[in-house]
Amino acid sequence: MRAVSGKFLETLRGSHLAAFRATVCTTFQTGTTPTGTVVEVIGGEVTSSSTAMVRSSLQLVTSAAWPHAADDVITPYGNEIYIERGVAYGNSLREFVGLGYFRIDTPEQDDVPDGEITIAGQDRMAGIVDARFLAPRQFSASLTRGALVSTLVAEVYPSAVIEWDDTALRDGTVGRSVIAEEDRAQCLQEFMTAISKVGYFDHRGVFVVRTPPAVDGPPVWTIDAGSKGVLVRMSRALTRERVYNAVVATGEAGDTAPPARGVAYNLDPSSPTYYRGRFGPVPRFFSSPFLTTNAQAQSAAKSLLRQQLGLPYQVELDSVPNPALEPYDPVVVAYPLKARSRSTRKETHVLDEIKIPLSVGGTVKLKTREQQVELIGTD
Repeated sequence: MRAVSGKFLETLRGSHLAAFRATVCTTFQTGTTPTGTVVEVIGGEVTSSSTAMVRSSLQLVTSAAWPHAADDVITPYGNEIYIERGVAYGNSLREFVGLGYFRIDTPEQDDVPDGEITIAGQDRMAGIVDARFLAPRQFSASLTRGALVSTLVAEVYPSAVIEWDDTALRDGTVGRSVIAEEDRAQCLQEFMTAISKVGYFDHRGVFVVRTPPAVDGPPVWTIDAGSKGVLVRMSRALTRERVYNAVVATGEAGDTAPPARGVAYNLDPSSPTYYRGRFGPVPRFFSSPFLTTNAQAQSAAKSLLRQQLGLPYQVELDSVPNPALEPYDPVVVAYPLKARSRSTRKETHVLDEIKIPLSVGGTVKLKTREQQVELIGTD
């Protein structure tokens, strides 16, 4: 969860006035206080997903003027919008939470000439997706991991800030000569998986390289019903679609080194997807030339499996918006066992998808999976 004050979180549980701000940036900026042209926010939403390559997307409804020239602020030629949602405390005091920088993709106006404009946008990873290689690229074995990521990102965004949570890993070498075909984003994502990390542009516009948060971490927020509760509506489902309980990771390359291999299993007997249980074995396979040792392959397999733990029990929630929540955050969900019952069931879930409204009356929509104790075996 993004850093906010205790007053902010307490205010969300009572009657409060939401505040919104959209700043159009005509230059590449990083951080939570960009400069630019502020446009009115009428509505829309920001959607963030833990599984999407482009982590966050924007739909913004505004009263800004329709662009008539290439240098107008809301044209889709490289300008970005920095979006914030927060709380107005009174006496002109406001506390905002940044939701990210979004490239303007599509301004639309249904009622010409003075109707509202709807702007669709995506976070900076969309630029990485678009910037395919013009020809196959070869990366040498002696290249550091940090230099590889910098090459893939900075060729698109020369001023990009890249932040690693493990400098020792960053400074190590790739270890094998690798050829990437056309897809820059796929190369970057595959490399992140191979080193057991996730990489994405966060709300500051920084490309962060992080270890996926533990699925059994401490909850950061409670979504509950009742007095001072924030739960509005809840639905739930059980599914085995796209659910795996084992991962096989292998390394492939054109050199003479033997291929690396690692396997991870869900070995929690209490889990509904226990590998040796009634669910049955359902393996996922991942292969990458970036996996050069058995230890790397095993780490990648464990990381991929860790991100599956908790499925298949999925919950969709409508809640009073907390814009500080992020994908992978663990939260407590508390709801009545029966209608009009005082008995409450509490479950800990991991957030997979968050839709934060950009309007006063909207509720945040959350998709979760139930948290599970991590018990993984490896070969």
